[in-house]
Amino acid sequence: MIFLDRDSGGKIGKFLYQLFVIFFSFSHSSFAQSNDTSTQIPILCYHRFATQINDEMTVKTADFVKQLAWLKENGYTVISLDTAAQYLKGERGNIPDKPVVITVDDGHKSVYFEMLPVVKYYKVPVTLFIYPSAISNARYALTWEQLHELEETELFHVESHTYWHPNFKKDKKRLSAEAYDQFVTMQLGESKHILEAKMGHEIKYLAWAFGIYDEELQRKAKEAGYKAAFTIERKHADRNQPIMALPRYMILHPATVDLLKRVLK
Repeated sequence: MIFLDRDSGGKIGKFLYQLFVIFFSFSHSSFAQSNDTSTQIPILCYHRFATQINDEMTVKTADFVKQLAWLKENGYTVISLDTAAQYLKGERGNIPDKPVVITVDDGHKSVYFEMLPVVKYYKVPVTLFIYPSAISNARYALTWEQLHELEETELFHVESHTYWHPNFKKDKKRLSAEAYDQFVTMQLGESKHILEAKMGHEIKYLAWAFGIYDEELQRKAKEAGYKAAFTIERKHADRNQPIMALPRYMILHPATVDLLKRVLK
């Protein structure tokens, strides 16, 4: 079985942080809203949590507590990703005013040890985008038992983050067209198959690894049976956007309340 070791996880974090800086540098366009008159939904994307910070991808647990407290005090409602996706697809009517969605990518063990107590206190729904090759294998990752415990709270829900978090842009360059097509099919299909078998429920949603996607990948995701997919473009999600490329805001250190305010404005 293939999974990413700790060093690989660090490379992923560095690459994603570089993408974040690029997106954030476009200060006016990064928070731009569409002309859709329907409700727009900010979808937040976290990765790791800790009391002490060693890298930009890790959010201080205390900062996360402050963010959730601020959301509650200011009338925001954290809705599930499934509720948001149904609304964005036009399958659902009204949703609460001032909605926000919380997602966490990669399946880091800090979700269990740091995030779980906070989520239970505030009783907010969270979607975990998991690449299953790491689960119960990589030292930094959650175990299958922990994922089941998280879902048993009825606050956490597992979805797909591909099989081993590939960089499709690089893979497309190094592989033949046929080999690349087979590789993408495996990454999307194997993740969905394993997660459904292990977790015992349908896997409907996909978070693109590194936020990399194109029209071909969107088509492949639909063929694999995903109902919606998510990237890391910094803007609110609305009904004008491709359902296989819905945006999310990466939340990185320092994850201050002021940062959250700028994201949600």
